[in-house]
Amino acid sequence: MSRLGKGSCGTAGGQSGFSLIAAIFLIVVLAALASFAVKVAMTQYQSASAELLEARAQAAAQAGIEYGANLTLHNPLLPCAITPAPSSSTLSLTQGALAGFVVTVTCTPTTHLIYSPLSHTWTTYTVFTLAATTTYGTYGEPDYVARSVTRNVTLAP
Repeated sequence: MSRLGKGSCGTAGGQSGFSLIAAIFLIVVLAALASFAVKVAMTQYQSASAELLEARAQAAAQAGIEYGANLTLHNPLLPCAITPAPSSSTLSLTQGALAGFVVTVTCTPTTHLIYSPLSHTWTTYTVFTLAATTTYGTYGEPDYVARSVTRNVTLAP
């Protein structure tokens, strides 16, 4: 009888140790999978946030170009804003989705000649090169973004 008791105790002790190792292994694997899922979700969130910030920066740069074109084309006496060429103007946007963006608009005029074969005359016209650079945040920080847009405008016929 003592032999039977020893054998059954030895077998039961070996099986319970194996179950403990399997349970710990399963917990470690599930924790690793959960950690991986959280990391993937955070990466997707950060990527979407960065794309939205880039789209807002592009819109702010386009707004700066439109501002510069409006000043240039609707003010023929003082094109390129008020200061002599090349001139620049800085805007700090404060409304809506573009709040916090700083836009620097630069205008550089160049003079060109057009020859008219019908009247045999040369006509002078000016092309204004507008460049808008927008920034948001501090360089080196995760939320920093900058975009530049360039456009030529003229009053030439």
